[in-house]
Amino acid sequence: MNNQADIPAPVLSTGSQPRSLPQKVGNLWRILSLPYLVFLIVPLAALILRVSPARIAANLAEPVTRQAIALSLSTTLLSTCISILLGIPVAYWLSQRKFFLKKVVDTLVDMPTVLPPAVAGVALLMAFGRRGIFGGIFEAAGIQIAFTTAAVIFSQVFVSAPYFIRAANLGFLAIDPETRQAAALDGANDWQVFSMIIVPLSAASLLTGVVMCWARALGEFGATIIFAGNFPGRTQTMPLAIYLGFELDLNIALTLSVILMLLSFAALLVVKLALHRDWA
Repeated sequence: MNNQADIPAPVLSTGSQPRSLPQKVGNLWRILSLPYLVFLIVPLAALILRVSPARIAANLAEPVTRQAIALSLSTTLLSTCISILLGIPVAYWLSQRKFFLKKVVDTLVDMPTVLPPAVAGVALLMAFGRRGIFGGIFEAAGIQIAFTTAAVIFSQVFVSAPYFIRAANLGFLAIDPETRQAAALDGANDWQVFSMIIVPLSAASLLTGVVMCWARALGEFGATIIFAGNFPGRTQTMPLAIYLGFELDLNIALTLSVILMLLSFAALLVVKLALHRDWA
């Protein structure tokens, strides 16, 4: 009996072998991940190293740079607010039970995310331009949309709103239907259920949608240059100023590129913090 009690040593030795295999597999995948990570990091690092902080500070004093930054920040703020107002009803509607043509509506909402930006710009021009479907109506009212700041906002909303709608929809879907039913049984009306139950429980998803929508609007280029043009101080956002900078002043283009990269990184960091509080 005492001899049998001394047998656990082989059990410990066999149990130690399976733990080494996952570690080897993990090391292998880390090595295989290096090529893409290097490919991703090198261009970003090259962009930062190409322009010095002193050069960035000098370029920020240029009127073209300041106008582009101010226009981008103001238009994206407004377009994000519009996307929220227009997108919340759509996201909440899509989160309800199945209805006729739901898949069609859901696909239509996602269309701008896969549509080439140039096509989006042409479509907006054909709808709201001077010769567009609604062009005559706007012209009769003395309103011009195309090649104005309003066209910038139209373009940004068109391409960025789906990002908010998708995130908000996922947040609404994650809420247990029994929670809504319990609130309704307690006497809450539809607005009270939405504002006091749905919105607080889906706050992280809504914040993610807002940030992603803003970041997409900030980087919008293709639809804007076709529908709004590239006029400094009126329609020239940061991406358009970068495009023009390659022809006129590369330093300004580099400065704006670094600013956009940092803003994009900050936006993604906010999303990561909102969705994943555990970084382990």
